[in-house]
Amino acid sequence: MVSNIFTQTNIAVIWDFDKTLIPGYMQDPLFNHYNVDGRTFWREVNELPKHLTREGQEMVAEDSIYLNHILTYVRAGVFKGLNNKLLRELGGQLEFYPGLPEFFPAVKQHVAKNPLFSKYDIKVEHYIVSTGLRQMILGSKIAEHTDGIWACEFVEHRFPPGYLKQKPMDMDDEEVTIQDISFIIDNTTKTRAIFEINKGVNKIREIDVNTNIPKEDRRIPFRNMIYIADGPSDVPVFSLVNQNGGRTFGVYSRGSKEEFAQVNELQKQGRVHSFGEANYEPNTQTYMWIMNAVDEIGKEIVKNREWILKNRTGESPRHLNEQGE
Repeated sequence: MVSNIFTQTNIAVIWDFDKTLIPGYMQDPLFNHYNVDGRTFWREVNELPKHLTREGQEMVAEDSIYLNHILTYVRAGVFKGLNNKLLRELGGQLEFYPGLPEFFPAVKQHVAKNPLFSKYDIKVEHYIVSTGLRQMILGSKIAEHTDGIWACEFVEHRFPPGYLKQKPMDMDDEEVTIQDISFIIDNTTKTRAIFEINKGVNKIREIDVNTNIPKEDRRIPFRNMIYIADGPSDVPVFSLVNQNGGRTFGVYSRGSKEEFAQVNELQKQGRVHSFGEANYEPNTQTYMWIMNAVDEIGKEIVKNREWILKNRTGESPRHLNEQGE
């Protein structure tokens, strides 16, 4: 009798966001809305660790310090009135690379149309794991095609000491602004998100990322994963997926020699299996590589399910043939 928690027939296509799904950075609509020079903002962010060190701060989370600087702009009145609702609205302005978001449902339909894959209930799920702003991704046109989004979140309300005994305060939407950080994804904790997808934390509340689950009982094994991203900051996830039998792919913007050289070097180092232009239109290398990888994983799942059916289920009882007795 088959007793696994999950049948492991889901394929996870996991995406970085900035420079993978969109050209540039998702914060650009935010800067445009407030007429802020994005280059100045990022230059300040890049200099923060050095200035904080001078002030005696020994450790700085460089991947996520930009979130604190956004809050600094809010408190200074530069990002006046910035809240999660506005972030979501600004996310609707994000422009994606060619072929998106159409490619997301196209991958799912490609698998769904394969009768052998349908027989074993093989499905594709899309996940985004980003160091960017979750509310902006949720407001973008790609959100409806995803099965889960891991990214950074802000808190709009602070709860003072003794708040449990106080009556909740009513606030107008115009008065609500982001106050603090509630969730952070950085280049290292991206791997935690991958483990959560692996174990099924996002599907079953009773399962925690630290729950001890045998590999054969995890919802989406690493071998059923494809991770797509653009650069060296994704090396921790590339390594995790590669070392556990998954597939990795790097992308670069058309015409960018620097980005091409970057992902080319990643392939030389064995960080990614292949790479291509960030163009997800039919018949491009990137489109065909991902579709082929999904097909290969699907065929491996079929082989595994057929082996399980053959070796872990007993034959049906039959009548004895009495002839010749």
